[in-house]
Amino acid sequence: MFGTTSKKQQGKKIMASSSSAITNICVLLGLGIAGILLMTRKLKKVIKEDFGAFVVRLQLLPPPPPAPPKAPHPLSGLTFAVSDIFDIDGYVTGFGNPEWEKTHEPASRTAPVVSSAVEGGATCVGKTVVDELAYSINGDNKHYGEPTNPVAPTRISGGSSSGSAVAVAANLVDFSLGIDAIGGVRVPAAFCGILGFRPSYGALSNMGTIPVSPSLDTVGWFARDPSMLRRVGHVLLQLSYADTRSPRNIVIADDCFELLKIPVNRIAQVVIKSSEKLFGKQVLKHANLDDYLGSKVPSLKQFNERSKNGEVKTSSLGSLANAMLLLQRHEFKYNHGEWINSTKSVLDSSITRQLQELGEATDAKVDNCQLVWNETRSALHSLLKDDGILVIPTVADLPPKAGAKEAVLEDYQRRASILLSIATMSGCCQVSIPLGLHEKCPVSVSFVARHGADRFLLDTVQTMYATLQEHADIAVKSGSSNSVLSQEESAEIAKEKGNNSFKDKQWQKAIGFYTEAIKLNGKNAAYYSNRAAAYLELGSYLQAEADCTKAISLDKKHVKSYLRRGTAREMLGFYKEAVEDFGYALVLEPTNKRASLSADRLRKLFL
Repeated sequence: MFGTTSKKQQGKKIMASSSSAITNICVLLGLGIAGILLMTRKLKKVIKEDFGAFVVRLQLLPPPPPAPPKAPHPLSGLTFAVSDIFDIDGYVTGFGNPEWEKTHEPASRTAPVVSSAVEGGATCVGKTVVDELAYSINGDNKHYGEPTNPVAPTRISGGSSSGSAVAVAANLVDFSLGIDAIGGVRVPAAFCGILGFRPSYGALSNMGTIPVSPSLDTVGWFARDPSMLRRVGHVLLQLSYADTRSPRNIVIADDCFELLKIPVNRIAQVVIKSSEKLFGKQVLKHANLDDYLGSKVPSLKQFNERSKNGEVKTSSLGSLANAMLLLQRHEFKYNHGEWINSTKSVLDSSITRQLQELGEATDAKVDNCQLVWNETRSALHSLLKDDGILVIPTVADLPPKAGAKEAVLEDYQRRASILLSIATMSGCCQVSIPLGLHEKCPVSVSFVARHGADRFLLDTVQTMYATLQEHADIAVKSGSSNSVLSQEESAEIAKEKGNNSFKDKQWQKAIGFYTEAIKLNGKNAAYYSNRAAAYLELGSYLQAEADCTKAISLDKKHVKSYLRRGTAREMLGFYKEAVEDFGYALVLEPTNKRASLSADRLRKLFL
């Protein structure tokens, strides 16, 4: 489909001539080097001119530009491609399966979202590969091949909208459209090192697309830079231009970053430093999203997995992923099960197995999925409000190697589903943002905003993108040589977690985080002093006194440590020493009312 007959014949001649050469090398240098040469030759064979992105080339031309002095169309001069799940008038929508193509008629009209892009001035140049029946997030298709990841050719491109992501990453088009149910835009964007936007559920019409899971399906788009992403978004979402709003709260989901299979600081610290530079430290918050959703989404209990003794063995986020996958598979089977059975189409083994394992989902179970969706949307709205951004990894892993075993792919999919379910099961908008390379593979971060805050999210990406790339470059260049700095940064993260636990009156948990910070950086007086404050709340006065003494030895002007040690000594009955501590605090801060009142009270009572 992708090459001419003459090219195939030439390829056979090259392979034949190479065969004898490799045999000679095997004799001289051994089988190891021959294996390397064969692998290199195989890699060159699979990389096509269009990276295997397209299934069909076509042209949908925009209307003529308006005459001056009217402004040109907003997408004038741009090219784009669409996943082979969108209808285009006169073409059969292939859905990643040749049997589907044979058993369906050409579309009689073009999908409205595609028409919107064309009417906006862009030229559609083709349809791109999707995973078989747009079911998976791997980016593989046994019928049409696996599009080659332009950034990391030995790694998978991610799916289901693999071809659309590859077309943008390879600079074959300016932007592209795909469908995201359980990650179909976000995953390939992350793996191909480009921007991928999943708008709020229902923000764009799904008319003229083949349904995968109607309760989850969302039209999304890819771009290489934030200006293009925003430009396309304004046309598709029909947004009017307005003043850019900056986020007032940037919430780092610490527990989600613990899922990462690469150093946490490689991603989290890039966002933290960028946010501090642009908006100041006050916008940063830290949260345990699993605990938060566990308390705000009671219906998740219906999706807990239990061990043989009845103990819950899934996290709240794990249960959210279970609900997402159940809903996706149930709706997919409902929409396409009859066609699969009637045509006896031989599908990818993973699709067949998962549909068999699904069995017959009860109406009550499916209804519970909708309840989870509603409760999760409400919970995230409460957390983020109108001006908040939730920061999570897009995926937990680097792109798996092309041709990886099914067990490896299932393992990555399991972790990815936990992160992807957050926006999918709330209808929130999400954008995947590239942050350079780690071990020669793309890495990314995701920003999530409440449902309906698409313009705000697009504006935030536009505002932060350059600074994020700047700090991503610094992180790459510093590498492992900056391990001392990394430890200090990790200590600060632990301290912030401790501060959040302290505010929630979780004293023991706060002590644990402050202890972690001290282990990472034992030369910071604030860590000891903060732990002392938690010890005071628990009535552990000796430990509090010891921590304050250590803090003062590190920083003799640390006022809070004198105040807290004075309080600890007062409770232990060391009144003279307590008065001295309050006195030291007053010398450092003469207007400190707490120190003044405490010292006067003790003098009157005991001295």
